Amino acid sequence: MNAPNASGWKPELGPSGTASPVTSSGDRGLQLEEPLIFELGTGANFGVDLDAPEAAPLASLGRFLRKDKAALPGLTEPEAVRHYTRLSRQNYAIDLGPFPLGSCTMKHNPRLNEKMARLPGFADVHPLQPVQSVQGALGVINQLAFWLIELTGMHGVAMTPKAGAHGELCGLLCIKAAILAKGEDRPVILVPESAHGTNPATAAFAGFRVENIPATPAGRVDLAALKARLGPDVAGVMITNPNTCGLFEPEMKDISDAVHAAGGYVYCDGANFNAIVGKVRPGDLGVDAMHINLHKTFSTPHGGGGPGSGPVVLSEALSPFGPLPFTARQADGTIRLIEEEDAPVEHPQGFGRMTAFHGQMGMFTRALTYILSHGADGLRQVAEDAVLNANYVLRSLEDVLDAPFAASGPCMHEALFSDDNLPDGFSTLDVAKGLIDEGFHPMTVYFPLVVHGAMLVEPTETESKQGLDRLIGSLRAVAERALAGDESLKSAPHYAPRRRLDETQAARKPVLTWQGHVQQPAPPIPSEIGGS
Repeated sequence: MNAPNASGWKPELGPSGTASPVTSSGDRGLQLEEPLIFELGTGANFGVDLDAPEAAPLASLGRFLRKDKAALPGLTEPEAVRHYTRLSRQNYAIDLGPFPLGSCTMKHNPRLNEKMARLPGFADVHPLQPVQSVQGALGVINQLAFWLIELTGMHGVAMTPKAGAHGELCGLLCIKAAILAKGEDRPVILVPESAHGTNPATAAFAGFRVENIPATPAGRVDLAALKARLGPDVAGVMITNPNTCGLFEPEMKDISDAVHAAGGYVYCDGANFNAIVGKVRPGDLGVDAMHINLHKTFSTPHGGGGPGSGPVVLSEALSPFGPLPFTARQADGTIRLIEEEDAPVEHPQGFGRMTAFHGQMGMFTRALTYILSHGADGLRQVAEDAVLNANYVLRSLEDVLDAPFAASGPCMHEALFSDDNLPDGFSTLDVAKGLIDEGFHPMTVYFPLVVHGAMLVEPTETESKQGLDRLIGSLRAVAERALAGDESLKSAPHYAPRRRLDETQAARKPVLTWQGHVQQPAPPIPSEIGGS
């Protein structure tokens, strides 16, 4: 333990073990220490001046009035701007470096997409405008729907689902409607171990009973086990392809044929479409329904709660049951948007609506811009470069991190590692926290669940070899520290705005409110390696 200096702060130790200077403010150069907004603000400051309320209207509210003033933080406008600007400097973003989250496809968002989405005709459109005044927006939706149908080889598309899980629900409701239309009772959905975690949750929410299908040692669906379970009670299978182990399912067509022969339907989770866009059409593999995460494959900004968009493409067998509004191929070969007023004649079996309006207009504009600016050759290159980058990461690190499916052949867009080869006492969490000290956002950890201590890295196609070499070098350095038994890794991160939290306590006993009313002094900047 280091002795405090005259100002009360403890001297910190640098990586070499030598004392480094400290500051009385808690700031370290341009790395600013920022208290909570409740600690920063007082009730005496406001960004605006308001007139005192009249007594008579207040008296009429009677028992609805508060007994005490709300304990809200009061900040002037400059204080509020500075507070959130300082907090933003402690955040990580795709514009700072790679976001290697597996199964999230956090890639660069071309600024052209943003410019198009901010055009007044799109940015200012309102869902309650008269139809005659939004024909341009409807045209954009229909053109995007056309390309989604073409890219997937499907028959129709429901554009309104707001994100991946919402799209899954849409697809399963179509399957349920198709089964009811045939007068059948099929209560079971089969979900392979390698599927996304939302799949079984969505199936249960839709009223199905979920049964698991095991994976082979190579990380793919066990086709024999799937065929053995198929029967008259199975409504279908929810499969992720490429799957969450980062692998393509080479027997996908055989899986679809077996499910169809048993009277069921095939739902494909399209969250990983980024790995095959322009290369493989899911419709050619026998897929009946698939959601497409526009915010992943077609590079609309996501994270932090949104925005997302999850249109669902449907086969000819399921298209009659898609929700309104619905876009589908017509008898004359054209692709056209079917509105509610036309539904009684043109789409009478649709199960209803997923949302009140037409979906995420800003996401539609961005996605269509992305598709048109890339073209067919560009979209193929997206998939090829994403797969190339992931395999480069996998083969560059398989000698220092356990790669459970390295022998299964090339991976797709994700490289999967585990902590199985790390010494006792070291885990995936230590590697992830150590990567924060290296200046990178950690990879996805402990997912997929079928791999112990999983580390899932998705570099995407937008990272250069130079950028990947930096990420690989840092991951290698952290893994080598763990293999060498470096105990300081167990308390990483040391250079982040905050040190490692007790994540169990944070989850079970979260502090959601601030009870104090007196401003407290800001805590010191976290100490360096060896400090406390």
